[in-house]
Amino acid sequence: MRQISTQIDIDATPAQVWAVLVDFSRYPEWNPFIREASGQARVGEILTLRMFPANGRPRTFTPQVLVAEAGVELRWLGRFVLPGVFNGEHRFVLTPHDDGTRLVQSEKFTGLLVPFLGKMIESTAESFQLLNTALKNQMETGR
Repeated sequence: MRQISTQIDIDATPAQVWAVLVDFSRYPEWNPFIREASGQARVGEILTLRMFPANGRPRTFTPQVLVAEAGVELRWLGRFVLPGVFNGEHRFVLTPHDDGTRLVQSEKFTGLLVPFLGKMIESTAESFQLLNTALKNQMETGR
C-alpha cells in the first residue's frame, strides 16, 4: 500500500467549495488534472473521469463513488483491470479552517502493481497540487 496526500487552504466556505468540486460538467473550465468528468456525486454512482497527469499520458477511469457527504467528503474507488491489481481510493476532505476551507486531497493505492508504479504514484501528487491550486483560484478569483 502507498498513500499520497496534499492540502490547500481556500478562502470560501466548505459548501461553496463542494458546489464547485461536484459540478463535474464544469471541470473543463478550471481543472487541469481531471479535464473531463461526468456522473453524479452520489454513493454507488459510477463516474467517468478523463485525467491528464502532469507527467504522463491521459487516462480514463470509471471509479465508483463511496462517500458523498455534502460540504465534507467526496471519495471514490477506481480499479485498473481487476480488483486487487491496482486500486486507488481517492478522497477530497473539506474542513472549516479560519474563515475558509482546508481541502485535503489524498489517495490510497493498493494491489499487486503498487510496488512497480512508484514513480507514477509520486508524480500523481504533483497533479493533485495542480488541481488544488486551480480550485483555489476558481473559488477566490473566478479564473
